[in-house]
Amino acid sequence: MTHPDLRLNLNLFRVLEAIHTHGGISAAARALHLTQPAVSHALGQLRLAFGDPLFVRQGNRMQPTDRARAVIDDVRVHLQGLQATLGKQASFRPEALERTFTVGFRDVLESITFPPLINRLQREAPHVRLVSRRIASDAVERALGTARIDLAIDRRLAAGNRLSSRHLLDESLVVVMRRDHPLASGPLKRATYLAAKHVAVSQLGEAVPLDVLLDQDGRARAIRLTCQHYFAASQVAAASDLLLTMPRSYAANFARLLPLATRSLPFKLKPIPVLAYWHPSRDADPAHSWLRELIVGTILQAAEFQDVNPA
Repeated sequence: MTHPDLRLNLNLFRVLEAIHTHGGISAAARALHLTQPAVSHALGQLRLAFGDPLFVRQGNRMQPTDRARAVIDDVRVHLQGLQATLGKQASFRPEALERTFTVGFRDVLESITFPPLINRLQREAPHVRLVSRRIASDAVERALGTARIDLAIDRRLAAGNRLSSRHLLDESLVVVMRRDHPLASGPLKRATYLAAKHVAVSQLGEAVPLDVLLDQDGRARAIRLTCQHYFAASQVAAASDLLLTMPRSYAANFARLLPLATRSLPFKLKPIPVLAYWHPSRDADPAHSWLRELIVGTILQAAEFQDVNPA
């Protein structure tokens, strides 16, 4: 049986969310800059208010009960709304901001965005912490709605007006291979590309869009290896005869680090739109607005810097 108390300190809900997010009392205490006894005491008050243990220890983690799972989405949404309301009332100063933002990033953009982004954060908002998470495209809308992530950078999603969005860039694909590869001496032909052996990248086991398109045309690539990340795949391409098809701006970055040659993809494909997505409830949050403008601007500058003109 629950014991509602209108005098319940709203900070207790921050503790509930932190334990759920970080999986333990000690980790929640670090995230909230509180002592471990203070978090334990708050959890005791929450258990009394809800009439439920809320979390039970399993191994090294505190696992939520069914009751905690049932309320956590509402708790996050309301905490988010309250934070935005407070943000409206106070003048926003990035240098004074102490907050953790979680962003859904693909590794393609991590590599070219994070080096300049962290330099700007250290100068402008030294107390901000940024966490990057890989979120499956079909889970982005829910992750944003439940505040599991604050911002997502992804390909076009079928979210309609349920999410706020901003178009960032249109990414094209190129082919990379080792510099002394037999196919690196001239333009790449379609028949040669299809006859070659390939390394592909699929982080979550999803079908590679290029292969879906080729299959619709009755064609297929000979994929000999599938990696989780482009960096590993680029290293493979630099040390073998396998071809790697990857985003153009990312290929330019690796071509400076590894002995790779870049060639145009011998197919006419529409560029892949990349957008920033966030929940509409964040529109009025000045800290969120500042962060997304910072990230968007950094991505655009980094993509322009990394751009290449393949042969």
